Order: sequence, then structure tokens, then C-alpha cells
Amino acid sequence: MTIASTSRALREAAAIEPIGPDTYGVELSEYYTAAGHPNGGYLQCVMANAALAAASEAGAHHLHTTAITTNYMSAPTLGAAKIVTDVRKVGRGVSFVHVTLSQENRITTESLVTLGTLDEDSTPRYMDAVPFDIAPREQCRQSTGGDEINLMRVADLRLDPECAGWWTGEVSPRGEVRGWLRLDDGDASWNPWSLLFASDVMPPATFPLGSSGWVPTLQLTSYVRRIPTSEWLRARQWCVVIADGIVDERCELFDDRGELVAAAYQLAMVRFPTEH
Repeated sequence: MTIASTSRALREAAAIEPIGPDTYGVELSEYYTAAGHPNGGYLQCVMANAALAAASEAGAHHLHTTAITTNYMSAPTLGAAKIVTDVRKVGRGVSFVHVTLSQENRITTESLVTLGTLDEDSTPRYMDAVPFDIAPREQCRQSTGGDEINLMRVADLRLDPECAGWWTGEVSPRGEVRGWLRLDDGDASWNPWSLLFASDVMPPATFPLGSSGWVPTLQLTSYVRRIPTSEWLRARQWCVVIADGIVDERCELFDDRGELVAAAYQLAMVRFPTEH
């Protein structure tokens, strides 16, 4: 086992290593899994690392991943994986990189990554997103995620009790979860790169509606808009529509300034106990 595959630190668990032209290796970590499968946000951190490295080799000077869309065609297994990059454009304000992750010559994950540079001293010219109400952290319920949700060993999630009744079998008319979220990997606090992981940490917003635990992500798009300034983020995830076995979910993350630091949009499959 390598340090990367056994480390709690996201920085090490998502580390990549050049192994050839436009090609990198990674050891997928057991810490960043749910039910034995690598978490989608964690995989986006891996893909973003490769995109930043490849773009830098091609002459780009961008520091951050500002947007990433990832298709999850199948779940990779833990351990070694190969990443291949294709720099589509190096520009002054933005660069684009296509990234694939494969195991045994089979692509499991692909991303289109947008790179740019965020300014920590800038102020938003316009923001329509409004921080939502949430119970104080001391009144919230800490999520352990159960024995199979390893990512809760590296993320501290405190769920608002108003939308956590599904833990005790309650069914709500609203598909929404809210909570406080802190990176608890023993290494760092939130930054623009680790926000990609934060965008997929919340439990599925279908749980309050009574769905099963089977909610595999098909596609995840994450936008990073601001450099976070706080240890804790205010997180909200909600269902927009559920139809034909597919759920459309949204996630918003705010820091202590009340500014939207990241948002995510996800399509996932979903099942309910009454369905066959």
C-alpha cells in the first residue's frame, strides 16, 4: 500500500504522479469511499490535479479549477489507476483539459475541466444566491455515515435536525438536506481545490423522501466561484425533480462571509422501496 492510498489527507489521497507523456498514475484511497466505491467529489479532485498539471506543462499559468463536469461510467476500484489528459486550449483567462481515468484499459471516469485563477481579494459584483437558514452547529446531528461511508472519517458533517428525520425512518414531503461541513483530514482546511470534494459530501437529498441507499451518480458538475475563508461551510442539497428513476440535485456551499463559494449539479439514479 502506498502513502496516497492509505492517507487521510485529501492532498495525499488525490496525489498524481507522471508516468508518461500526458499520462499520470494515482492510487485511489479507501478513505474517500462510500460503500466501497470512490466518492465522486474525491474523483473530481484527482481529475483536477491531472488537468492542472497537464495545462501547466502546456504553458498555462492558471491556479484553480473553476468548473468540472464528470461522467461516471462505472465505479473504479481502489488502488492503481491511469489518467490520460488532453489539453484542448491554453488561454489567457481560461484553459480547458479533457481527462480520463481508466483501469485495465477500461475508462471508468471522464471529465472536462475548466481552469482559471480566483482572486481572494475580489468582491462579487452580483450574487443572487442567498445563504439559507440552518440550526446552530451545537444543535445539529453529527453524521458518521455508517460503517460503509468511509468519507465521513475525513469530513465532519453536522446535519440540521429539521431535515435529518430519515435517520429514524421518518419520510418528509421535501427532498432537502442542510448542514455544516468541515474538512477533517488532519491536513488542511477548505481551499478552491478541495471544494470539489465538498460538492459531493452531502447525503442524497432523496433520503428524506424515503429512497433506498442506492443513488449512484451519473454526472456531476461543480463550479468553484470564491476562495473560502472559513473552516466550516454552510451546505444545502435539494432535489429539483425526480422522474423515470433519475434525480436532478443541486448543492450550494457558503462560507462565513455569506458568499457562495461553490455550487454543484448532479444527475443520479434512484430507487424507492415501493418500486421494482
